[in-house]
Amino acid sequence: MKYSNVISAFFNHPWAILPEKLAAISEILTLRASGGMLSDEEIAARTGGNKPGRKKSIKGSVAILPIYGVISQRMGMMEDISGGTSTELIGEEFDAMMGDAGVGAVVLDVSSPGGSVYGVAELGDKIHAARGDKPIIAVVNSLAASAAYWLAAQADEIVITPSGQAGSIGVFVEHLDVSKFEENEGFKTTLISSGKYKVEGSIYEPLSDEARAAMQKVTDDYYSMFVDAVARGRNATKSAVRNGYGEGRVVGASESVAQNLADRVGTLEEVVGELQARQAKGKTGANTTLAQLAISAAE
Repeated sequence: MKYSNVISAFFNHPWAILPEKLAAISEILTLRASGGMLSDEEIAARTGGNKPGRKKSIKGSVAILPIYGVISQRMGMMEDISGGTSTELIGEEFDAMMGDAGVGAVVLDVSSPGGSVYGVAELGDKIHAARGDKPIIAVVNSLAASAAYWLAAQADEIVITPSGQAGSIGVFVEHLDVSKFEENEGFKTTLISSGKYKVEGSIYEPLSDEARAAMQKVTDDYYSMFVDAVARGRNATKSAVRNGYGEGRVVGASESVAQNLADRVGTLEEVVGELQARQAKGKTGANTTLAQLAISAAE
């Protein structure tokens, strides 16, 4: 199978993403593995695609950093089949914005269903560590789910557009078992390996209880990291995050504010305008909140 290695890596991999989005990507991978092809338009229709022209921009002294599509540490084929954003690229662009003396504030423009857990904790730590240097505002425009919310929660403030959704705090792993399919087709794959757990979780055999337990532990460990990061970023207790914050669901704008997933409802244009107005008056400080910026802009 041309894509067998990719499929093996795709399954048994911890994801912080909307389940329906991962299912769509899985379908595309499986189709390609069997020799099928889809046009770019068909892929976009199934996955939701990526916003066109993902480019950082600067409006006045406000830098806008897009976080669009499926998030992964290194995109490669994932970018080809689903669009998306690399945590490495976001980190590089974020560092450049924070280091640019002409940039007075950074806005994270978030529209993402989440993605792989790899690289997200490190990028989230980078964003959180930069708080206090310049205002960092995350705008949910219009989806910050799972890994995308992990990142957004590290900003000074979160603003959600009226039609937006946020949340999906959780991690999961999918396991594909093709052993029955092979049996029906009249062939069998035999794995020859060294090392007790080297081929544990293989797609060519049913998942053992021991392998399931190991995968559950990995999932739980990443979920704990996720919860810890959100609690830190939102100044909340871990218990509040685990037992609230949508409990794995995405919720709308007003509910996001009610559950402390976001601070207020507003659009990207409003946030940028408020920041520009405040900075034009020369009053923006590192600890200035967006609510204070809005009040100042109305003065």
